[in-house]
Amino acid sequence: MFRFANSELLYLLLLIPLMIVLYIIYVYVQKKALVRFSEPGFFGSLMPLRSLVRNHFKFILLILALISLIIAVARPQFGSKLEEVKREGIEMIIALDVSRSMLAEDIKPNRLVRAKQAITTLVNRMQSDKIGMIVFAGDAYTQLPITTDYISAKLFLENISPSIVSRQGTAIGSAIELGMKSFTQDSEADKVIVIISDGENHEGDAIKSAELAAEKGIRVYTIGMGSREGTPIPVMGPGGTRQGFLKDRNGQTVMSKMDPEMLNRIARAGNGEFYRATTSNVGLNKLYNELNQLQKSEIETKTYSEYEDQFEYFVALALILLLLDIVLLERKNTLFKDFALFGK
Repeated sequence: MFRFANSELLYLLLLIPLMIVLYIIYVYVQKKALVRFSEPGFFGSLMPLRSLVRNHFKFILLILALISLIIAVARPQFGSKLEEVKREGIEMIIALDVSRSMLAEDIKPNRLVRAKQAITTLVNRMQSDKIGMIVFAGDAYTQLPITTDYISAKLFLENISPSIVSRQGTAIGSAIELGMKSFTQDSEADKVIVIISDGENHEGDAIKSAELAAEKGIRVYTIGMGSREGTPIPVMGPGGTRQGFLKDRNGQTVMSKMDPEMLNRIARAGNGEFYRATTSNVGLNKLYNELNQLQKSEIETKTYSEYEDQFEYFVALALILLLLDIVLLERKNTLFKDFALFGK
């Protein structure tokens, strides 16, 4: 396994093309000056030991030395010990509602953004559990297969928005059914599906899907986003600017209300619990504390536990190249002036 301990320093390599361009410009300007202020062949007779090829070769040595030094300071490392690590954890599928109603702002800044912030906080607390993500509106889609790669989980989470689904609606039943198919086969760990939604279920039979999940030993928890009073649904334009509020066919503003009764019934059918979100507390932390009491199975993973620095080889190469650059003269050696190794 190979990596750079200070990979951000590799951006210094962008200086190399700039240096090459500047050198080409310098050679061009120098050549133009020679042509302008002298007759052809004049400088060749005046400076017979001058060698342009040597100058080019010395520049190449300098560039290669600089590249080696940049790689050295970025600290290339090789994994020296591959070991098998056994960890215990549960498997959790988070099904996030991305219908337009999740843009309502009764929970600040809006339901969807607040839910994503809470999921990020939850992922930061995880150590050995597996997590997967499903997004749903009129249909349900796998956003992230179940994994212990928490960095990828947060990256995928950043890209979630209502625009990633083609059909609007709130198909909680479809999300539960897809979640049941997303767990690791033959795993003995407790399996959990967490539905984060405003509960305005318009598609399928979510209660029946939750009951089926419970029969398979999968718990279904629900988190309700929004208020019971209801709030308008913003219509967002280019650049995230609000262009008004969603209206129905009669021109009336659509009010989105959280349906706690539906979410509570889904959770009870799935042997789980219902949590009501607020601006300050979405409920995922409380849920995670409860999930820590569930049965955890061994998850075997392989990891490179030790890394050894290899930068000294690149430092040595840079020193050799710099030494060659110093030893190599810009003009021909009088003892070997007739030996055309570097051209005339």
